[in-house]
Amino acid sequence: MDGQQSADTARVIRGAQTIDLQEEGSPGVLLLHGFGDTPQTLALLARKLHKSRFSLYAPLLPGHGRNMDAFGKSRAADWISAAKSALAEMRRRHNSVSIVGLSMGGALAVLLAAGLDDIPAVVLIAPYLGMPRALRLAASTHWAWEKFVGEVNSRDPRSIRDPIEREKNLAYGAITGRALFELSKVVKLARKSLPRVKAPTLIIQSREDPRCPPEIAEFALKALGAQQKKLIWTEGAGHIITVDYGRERVFTEVEQWLRAHTDRGAATAVEGRAAAERPES
Repeated sequence: MDGQQSADTARVIRGAQTIDLQEEGSPGVLLLHGFGDTPQTLALLARKLHKSRFSLYAPLLPGHGRNMDAFGKSRAADWISAAKSALAEMRRRHNSVSIVGLSMGGALAVLLAAGLDDIPAVVLIAPYLGMPRALRLAASTHWAWEKFVGEVNSRDPRSIRDPIEREKNLAYGAITGRALFELSKVVKLARKSLPRVKAPTLIIQSREDPRCPPEIAEFALKALGAQQKKLIWTEGAGHIITVDYGRERVFTEVEQWLRAHTDRGAATAVEGRAAAERPES
């Protein structure tokens, strides 16, 4: 680890660290958090899956969980690269690795799974795969208004209805114009990549989500290239449904989907890698 990496680690706020619950011999699951947030939003899910003998890894994405200066300097390419590196490292350690993404993490999960034929399962939780028109306009014109407006408050109490969990949340609660623009790039790339996702994919979406309207989840379901795909609706929660009311049902649905496809996916992955390594006759 070089000096810059050490400094980045030192600046991580308490509770925002990467979650690493990996064990040899168990199926891997890469967890990806959302925009401006941290792995803390996935901690309860990670512990639940770990008890069910999955190996979990939820990396803290570049620029997140530190300060607004670090956030403002991070780019879409950084987030995508970090997610890809985490997946590659997990695939070296485990025979199979599924991907679970929350919010922007769902968009990153789509980008990672696209074109890969040995991902056992994908779960998209409240995936951020569409931006309202006003936000798209703000993102595309950030260069014109950001220097005058500065940071913009992005907190919405409806995102987490449970007041106890809302208080625990470590998200920045603010965005910059440039960060919004970088998010828009992730969204655009992910939307284009949906048809290339062939892994069995589950989408879990709250009908009361203030950030991702129902039609986004419905669009994603139709656009996915997977033959096995399913959309499950939840009610009574906001956007971060991994910590909100009804989260236990979300955990159960994720676990069941991963369990149903992991064994089959692991066998396919092993066969595929063996064939790739087999010398030509």
